[in-house]
Amino acid sequence: MSAEGATAVRRVSWVELYFDLIFVFAMRQAAHTLVDEPSWRGVLTAFVLFVPLWWTWIGFVILYNRSGAEDAVSHRLFVLAGTLPCAVAAIEVHGGSHGDTAGFALALAATRAVLAVAFWFTSDVSGPAGRRLTLGYVLSTVVFALSALVPTPWRYVVWLLMLAQEAGLLLLGRKPRRARTGQEETLRAMLKPPSEATLRIDPAHLAERFGLFMIILFGEIVISVGSAAILVEDRGLAYWIGVLSGFVLAAALWWIYFGSAAEINEHVLRASGGNPAVAYGLYAAGHLGPAFSLLVMAAGVSLALEHDPPGSAGWLIAGGLAVYLVGTQAVVPPLSMRFGRLVRIVAVGATVGLALLQPWITAVGVLLVATIWTVVAAALVTWHHPGRLGEVVADPLAIFRGR
Repeated sequence: MSAEGATAVRRVSWVELYFDLIFVFAMRQAAHTLVDEPSWRGVLTAFVLFVPLWWTWIGFVILYNRSGAEDAVSHRLFVLAGTLPCAVAAIEVHGGSHGDTAGFALALAATRAVLAVAFWFTSDVSGPAGRRLTLGYVLSTVVFALSALVPTPWRYVVWLLMLAQEAGLLLLGRKPRRARTGQEETLRAMLKPPSEATLRIDPAHLAERFGLFMIILFGEIVISVGSAAILVEDRGLAYWIGVLSGFVLAAALWWIYFGSAAEINEHVLRASGGNPAVAYGLYAAGHLGPAFSLLVMAAGVSLALEHDPPGSAGWLIAGGLAVYLVGTQAVVPPLSMRFGRLVRIVAVGATVGLALLQPWITAVGVLLVATIWTVVAAALVTWHHPGRLGEVVADPLAIFRGR
């Protein structure tokens, strides 16, 4: 942080933006696996590859968020060093989609080695917490490397266990005691600042970093539209409906996030004093679904614009949209609304049900209907945002209750 004091706002640095360029490549590779295999198995495979990449990115985000001087050469060197194994992991995504994940596992191990050294030398987290963090990444390095020798699907189980322990070390700290505290007491504890100042998450930096990364993922839909549109020779009415629908869909998705979810999430994290558990719930874990859903929709849009789109194109668009609306809380009605939970279930079910239209209309038609549905959702989010924000301002825990 700058020398101007603790009130200075930390901004996302240029080296962080450069680091994210590597993940643009990785995300594009993950989306491409869905285009190659547009099935439920393809979605599951892409998700299995996406989650370790996501938590790798989270590790570097938290590293820089908790760092000292932003312009320190050591910080830049560690981030740049991390781009090398991350780039290898991105390249290995293609092989991973065909079951060859040994190289992917070794690349992930190398990223953990960089994080272990970086947290030891640059992180502000000290004492037992700092040692646990470093040792946790050392353990992940060893286990991810050894997982290359483990046959699938057990290899994925090993990854899941390591990612769970990384998440705990990064943002959850020690496992809370299961005493007589109920859910309400647990939630109230999340609104208290962390006991150690070095564990505090900078809300402005984290919100901006995630916002910029979400823009990258919105861009994947735009790129999918542009790439598919160039290959189409018959540029009739259906062509232009599909192209324009894809661009409007990306814009409406952007509106939903930055018109409501981004502001509410940052407000709750600020209200908690940068509590790591809140950062975990709203950002690290809370953005996982919406981020992956954007890649799923990008693949669905790309397939819908093909000359002979598969029947799964509509499911990718509708299913991805449903996950995105849930993850960004775009279908959360006001607390005062009667049968609000039922309304939410119906809205999500109707969104998924858009895929059932494909036997009667074309994939481009499903894309058009999904786009109109998303525009309506964006309008409703804008309409309800002042009231929703007021609920969260009055009680930040409203974002967690019954959601």
